[in-house]
This record gives sequence, structure tokens and C-alpha cells, in this order.
Amino acid sequence: MGAWRRLLASALVTGRSRILSPQSHHSRLLAPRLVDFFPGTPAAFQGFQGVQRRMSTTTATSAAAAAAGQPDAAATSTAEKPLAEGVEEEETKQAKTETPVSGEPKVVRRNPVSWLSFFLLVATAAALLFVFEREKKKALDAIRNKEMDVKYGPSVGKAAIGGPFKLVNHEGKTVTEKDFLGNWTLMYFGFTSCPDICPDELQKMVQAIDAVDKKSGLKIAPLFVSVDPERDSVEQMKEYVQEFHPRLVGLTGAPEDIKQVAKSFRVYYMKTGDEGDDYLVDHSIIMYLMDPKMEFVNFFGKNYTVDELSQGIMDEVKSHGKTKRS
Repeated sequence: MGAWRRLLASALVTGRSRILSPQSHHSRLLAPRLVDFFPGTPAAFQGFQGVQRRMSTTTATSAAAAAAGQPDAAATSTAEKPLAEGVEEEETKQAKTETPVSGEPKVVRRNPVSWLSFFLLVATAAALLFVFEREKKKALDAIRNKEMDVKYGPSVGKAAIGGPFKLVNHEGKTVTEKDFLGNWTLMYFGFTSCPDICPDELQKMVQAIDAVDKKSGLKIAPLFVSVDPERDSVEQMKEYVQEFHPRLVGLTGAPEDIKQVAKSFRVYYMKTGDEGDDYLVDHSIIMYLMDPKMEFVNFFGKNYTVDELSQGIMDEVKSHGKTKRS
């Protein structure tokens, strides 16, 4: 549009003496028609109207100067000033009027971290921590269960658990596996200094054999084998087993003998926190059910309740009897 305005201005300069005269009929009709011809840009022709006003003033001044016989300086300067330059000046004034007072746009600063993003960050961190702790617990439980799992031998149809042993009971008498032939036997491995697990398991054991005795009349022989022979002497074992059941037999012996019987029954045990006599023994938490020939039948883990344990023993006894008759 700038090129059109300049072309129009040049044409207007040529006939300004007639067209731009304030009293000219063409001047009164041309300005509004130019505005209509270029819609959307009325400000571009405000300069043209300003030029009209200045020429009207100049004409009046020239007439006064002519009457006085003086040269028309204003008319001369106006005649020398191109019309296009006047139009451009008006546009410059219009642009200055639209400039903001401050001169610079106002910058709105916002907080880069919103409450929502902060909340999402905290929630994500908590979720990651929860998942990490859960997976860590699973890994530790898997390692512990693997250590406590009962391993089976290559025998087909029967676990390679159990075998001959030679230990000392809580009365100070040397015994072997042959001393328990003819009876169903339930064996548990632990130690007398155990703070909670061993007492709980032994209490469950004696309650279960009493339940079996009451329901079926079968008397199960309970055995408690120590995995801490260094502290579990005969006297210590005697005092300990009497707290649980009159038929509970405590077995201890030399460290080599304990190691051999633990290996035969696939029992895991290890000292932890060895500081003098103040230490614990990590070990398998399993009860072994042996038939009257002291052969392995089944095992029961820590997750069994008293009722489940007693019922499991009776089921094995009945199943074993049916197998023998067949």
C-alpha cells in the first residue's frame, strides 16, 4: 500500500493548485472517496486532510501577503515540501500516539513450580520409595526361603531326608535313631537361647500332638534337636524341655554330631552376631514327621497353625496306613 500512496501523492502534487484548493469542489469530494477506496486504512489519509488544512492556511496567508505587497514565504516553503512527505509525517505522528507510555512491554513473571507439579513430584517419589521397599523385601524373603527350603535327594518317590545319628538326650543318655523305632516322631531343630521363634514352634508342636492324641489316641514322640551345642548342655536342655511337655525329648551333642544330623535332615543353621556368648543362630523353621521306621514322611513349615498341623499329621498317618495295607 505504501507504493500506491506515494503514486497517488505524486499525482496530487501535479494538480494541487486546483484539486487541493480549499475552495475546490474536487478537494471536497476527493478525500472521502479515497477513504472509501482504501478500506481498513483511513489513518493513511489523515495526512492528506492535514495537508488540505495547511494549504488552506497557506492560501489565506498568501492572500494577505499579496494584499500587503510582501512575498509569500509560507506558501513558498509549502510549495517546496512534497505532499508525500506530509503524508509520511502524519503517519509518524499516528504511530507515536499508539506507542505505550512506558515504552517497554510489561513482562509477566510466573512461578516455574506450581503446587500441582510439586504434589505430583512428592507423590511420584513416595510411589518409587514404596515399590523399592516392596521389591527389597521380596528379594530378602526369597533369599531366606531359599536357604530354608528342604532339598530333596535323587530318590524317586521319596525324599532323601533323615538317616542314622548319635546324640545325647536331656537325661545325659546317648541315643540313636533306633531308640525311636516303633513310634511316629515329630522333630524340630532350634536352640534354647532363641528369643521367640523356637518357643512359639515348640508350643505349637506339643499342642498339636496333644490334639492328635485326643482325636485319634495316637501318641506322637516330640524331639527337639539343638543347633547350638556350645551353649545347650545336657542340664540346659533338661531345664528347657520341661517347660513345654513331659514327653518332649531334648537332644544335643558334640558340634560334629550336630553338624552331621543337620546335614542328614537338610537343616540350615548359622551363627549371627558372634560376640562372646551373646549371639543368635539363624536356622530352618521346619518340623519333620517320621514314621515308625524313622523314615521321613512329610514336613510342616512355620505357616501351619495348631489345627492344621494336627490335621496334617493325622492325614499322613491314615495315608501311610492305607499304603502299607495295599
